[in-house]
Amino acid sequence: MAVVAPEDDGRAPVAVREFDAHSERDRAAVERLERACEVGPSGGKLCLFTDLLGDPLCRVRHSPAYLMLVAEAAGGPLGGAEVVGVVRGCIKTVACGRGSNLFSKVAYLLGLRVSPGHRRRGIGRSLVERMEEWFRQMGAEYAYVATDRDNEPSVRLFTARCGYAKFRTPSVLVHPVFRHDLAPSRSRRIAVVELAPRDAERLYRERLGDVEFFPRDIDAVLSNALSLGTFLAVPDAAARQWRGVDAFLAAPPESWAVVSVWNCKDAFLLEVRGAPRLWRAAAHATRAADRALSPWLRVPSVPNLFEPFGMHFLYGLGSAGPAAPRMARALCRHAHNLARAAGACVVATEVGACDPLRAGVPHWPRLGAEDLWCIKRLADGYGDGALGDWTKAPPGASIFVDPREF
Repeated sequence: MAVVAPEDDGRAPVAVREFDAHSERDRAAVERLERACEVGPSGGKLCLFTDLLGDPLCRVRHSPAYLMLVAEAAGGPLGGAEVVGVVRGCIKTVACGRGSNLFSKVAYLLGLRVSPGHRRRGIGRSLVERMEEWFRQMGAEYAYVATDRDNEPSVRLFTARCGYAKFRTPSVLVHPVFRHDLAPSRSRRIAVVELAPRDAERLYRERLGDVEFFPRDIDAVLSNALSLGTFLAVPDAAARQWRGVDAFLAAPPESWAVVSVWNCKDAFLLEVRGAPRLWRAAAHATRAADRALSPWLRVPSVPNLFEPFGMHFLYGLGSAGPAAPRMARALCRHAHNLARAAGACVVATEVGACDPLRAGVPHWPRLGAEDLWCIKRLADGYGDGALGDWTKAPPGASIFVDPREF
């Protein structure tokens, strides 16, 4: 058990220990803590609100290896210990990019929270350092973390105090789900084909297996109960002559795109915080117009995002060819319709800063966020040889965002 030293003002020390998933006390304490913390950007942006199933491990338990730590301070309710901090971590093996088959065992930090009344006491740093000890014990070569680019305290904690380097700057793109379906392709020259998990795995390994952060256990991701399917956009003529994924890989069309859908709504809920009253009123007005006029005018309406709601996440977005952005747009519109049928209120994805598919992803900038991924080399000697030091590698065009960690 790690202990945070007491402050000069005489406040009690804080102990870091493993979260007990079987303890109702621990579960309730973590829920109270996370409700007390602002867990996302404000001002009308999406924020993680709570987990739907009452499972604090919901965002890591689908990973191959995971751990959750809590920090406790004395002097809580009824004189007992009070949970004042929490962090989660998971480990997997991913591709390092650079257009070659190089993989590294990496760890991911997420869900770091510290109670507002216990900040600036080194608790966040102690949680991170204790988690890094476990990462090293498990043989992880690198650790990385994603934070909002504008969250200065978080960025400062990781880069100035914990030794992480700024690494990648992907964007979270979010689109609301309307009350009406969208035509997958306005030109009717693009068709969407659903792939079986094994066919999807083969396509991903052969065509996207060298994309940065591509998970070696992609088969486990695709076969997870939360993965709702993989969809391939191809020219309509190619769809009419579809002979399976083997034929596609042997002679793909000039342009194509692929994406998989992850059901976040059965794991956690979100809400929009800090939205101005004017925006709330405008959103209500568009919903009223949609109810009155749909399906004739099909007004693009904002669903009720001001109460907890569910989301679908698009992952594995990849493509080839000059018409790839149009193909990606068709896939996103198809995913929108799946989300509407399932009762999700938004569809989101995350793309690299230089990803050419970004232009084809429909999104509302007001709902999205600009992320900053920071990375740290955990031990000398790791990552030598063909890889070198990954923390110094220039970014590629694309990045694979694992839905188990979103």
